[in-house]
Amino acid sequence: MTKVKICGLSTPEAVQTAIEAGADYIGFVFAPSKRQVTLEQARQLATGIPKGVQKVGVFVSPQREEVEQACQVVGLDLIQLHGPMDETILQDLPQQTIRAVQVGKDAVLPETSADYLLFDAPVAGSGQTFDWQKLETQNFTKPFFIAGGLTVDNVADAIRFFHPYAVDVSSGVETNGIKDQEKIKRFIERVKHGI
Repeated sequence: MTKVKICGLSTPEAVQTAIEAGADYIGFVFAPSKRQVTLEQARQLATGIPKGVQKVGVFVSPQREEVEQACQVVGLDLIQLHGPMDETILQDLPQQTIRAVQVGKDAVLPETSADYLLFDAPVAGSGQTFDWQKLETQNFTKPFFIAGGLTVDNVADAIRFFHPYAVDVSSGVETNGIKDQEKIKRFIERVKHGI
């Protein structure tokens, strides 16, 4: 069964909706963006997340101290890393790690010790899909997430095309830039139950 990550959550209502609908991962964005939350906001939002749902911190080219502080304050289960970075950040972290790759922008897959890969559009968080034909996934040894422009209308096609470990959505469950509880429910239902 494909897992679901709902990313860029910033309100208790959106977090609760995602949990009740069956999300496997809740993503908090710590990088500068319209979905960015502070460590304190994320800590408060994380208090209502049950053990079976994993908390993911999303960073762009972070320093190791920044990642460690967020893990400590929020109680993160996974670290998701975008942008150029020193791969040594990943060493000896107690959390599992996700390395994001922008398909069409990154010419080659990075050599990485991350536990998972995440394939995203050239501009992360833009709501745009990438050219699925450009990604040959047969030879991947790591489990991977598919992101980039996923919605309730195309996520079933993405799952059939890639057979990913998980799908990741942010703008695809928003209305006018705000998380839409109905869209969150419908997206997760489509992935989990095909409806």
